[in-house]
Amino acid sequence: MKGKEKENLPEDRKEKVITVNKKAYHDYEIFNKYEAGIVLLGSEVKSLRQNKGSVQDAYAKLTKGEIWLINSNIPEYKYSTIESHEPLRDRKLLLHNNEIRKITVKLREKGFTLIPLKLYFSGPHVKVELGLAKGKRQYDKREAIKREEIQRQLKRVKQSY
Repeated sequence: MKGKEKENLPEDRKEKVITVNKKAYHDYEIFNKYEAGIVLLGSEVKSLRQNKGSVQDAYAKLTKGEIWLINSNIPEYKYSTIESHEPLRDRKLLLHNNEIRKITVKLREKGFTLIPLKLYFSGPHVKVELGLAKGKRQYDKREAIKREEIQRQLKRVKQSY
């Protein structure tokens, strides 16, 4: 959403978050974020409308010039017919060609990976926020935990006064 505040969006473009990958922020250092559409079946959308779905262990992969979301879990819709979807199937992501080119160049560098950070509705459409990330080292994770703990303690002290 370049140039627009999320609160000032038209009513049909409000964001409704389905799931957030908190583990990604702990395990990876995020460099760039991209918003991508996702190709879904009807029963998958209905399942997501019930806030069921997970991108916890998912990742995105570049295959033949297309980006695919691998290992994301969208459980079967309870009231769907016999022809329901497969919960862990690979799903195609929709990005502009220039974004795919930029991502391709970065993914060829050592250590970069593409991970989903958030799954949400943007109006009637389901979107995925992808992060171009590099894995953190163990000591970086410990430092981040220490900083968060200090912030929590400062908040507690401020609230007590």
